[in-house]
Amino acid sequence: MERKVGTVSRGIRCPIIRQGDNLVDIAVTSVLEAAESEGFKMRDRDVVSLTESIVARAQGNYASVDDIAADVKAKLGGETIGVIFPILSRNRFAICLRGIAKGAKKVVLMLSYPSDEVGNSLVSLDKLDEAGVNPYSDVLSLEKYRELFGENKHEFTGVDYVAYYSDIIKESGAEVEIVFANQAKTILDYTDCVLTCDIHTRARTKRILKAAGAKAVCGLDDILTSSVNGSGYNEKYGLLGSNKSTEDTVKLFPRDCQGLVEDIQAEFLKKTGKHIEVMVYGDGAFKDPQGKIWELADPVVSPAHTQGLIGTPNELKLKYLADNDFKGLSGAELKEAISNSIKAKNGNLVGNMASQGTTPRQLTDLIGSLCDLTSGSGDKGTPIILVQGYFDNYTD
Repeated sequence: MERKVGTVSRGIRCPIIRQGDNLVDIAVTSVLEAAESEGFKMRDRDVVSLTESIVARAQGNYASVDDIAADVKAKLGGETIGVIFPILSRNRFAICLRGIAKGAKKVVLMLSYPSDEVGNSLVSLDKLDEAGVNPYSDVLSLEKYRELFGENKHEFTGVDYVAYYSDIIKESGAEVEIVFANQAKTILDYTDCVLTCDIHTRARTKRILKAAGAKAVCGLDDILTSSVNGSGYNEKYGLLGSNKSTEDTVKLFPRDCQGLVEDIQAEFLKKTGKHIEVMVYGDGAFKDPQGKIWELADPVVSPAHTQGLIGTPNELKLKYLADNDFKGLSGAELKEAISNSIKAKNGNLVGNMASQGTTPRQLTDLIGSLCDLTSGSGDKGTPIILVQGYFDNYTD
């Protein structure tokens, strides 16, 4: 009988993960128990994905604000530090900021505007237009910002992040000065020791600052790259990808994940005889049309994945074939013609008009986004996702 279902994404429930738990056993057992419970079978090229949170928790990859403060002070001198381009997030940055401020006497906080890097808005573009402000060139003091735009609370959280971040810095024992600007080198008018907190543009920002004469430049990816007083760490991403754990600790992005995904793959092969692809995922890579927020606040969607998830889709656009190459066909003849085209497609469709409109993105970014939307970020209790049929096509 012809298969009538394509891609299926399932949230898999598993135990609450604690430090030291065996994730290989938990992941494999949880998926296989779900398969037995729901009556589905594992297939070759199914994808099992684990959220980065449970991997980091099993690793015990945590750090305190005091650990952050010690590393910031050691690397940036502990005097006046420019903290530039942070995202506006209680979960992602507020606890990091508390640690950063504890490692300095004064923080000059330079916020990008009208929004942060991932789309959280400080002020609307319409208000900028009304005020005649050019965000590409104009530098605003806190006083000027308040005069022009007043208090602006986040659409979804109701937080005035300007006041919130200012209070955090002062409560942590540092002086604070707030500036609004979008040119990285503007911070050098205030201090030559800079911590740049942008995520995806960090390499360019560091390059610009160093070329402009900054004495010390670090990114969040340079803080906690090794253990401080026994803390967790991430040698590649530092504080990037961290999340709030408690009021005084952060959970760092997981490290050393490649062995984990390969071990899970090997265990599935041993127990099922099926070749399963495995990945660790964090944020998806998609944008909210209402709040204009780009979801990806992690440095990457997937810090580790098996070899079969490397690359991009290689797909033909069925509606293009139906409307162009086979526009005179219908019914069984059309189905056969399209099926034959799919079977005959070569390994690289770049430049082929019949592939236009297909998604030219990394497989890990596409599947990670699907998994992030399936698992959610709240109380679903499904930190493991099973995706079946993702690599199927019309002929399967």
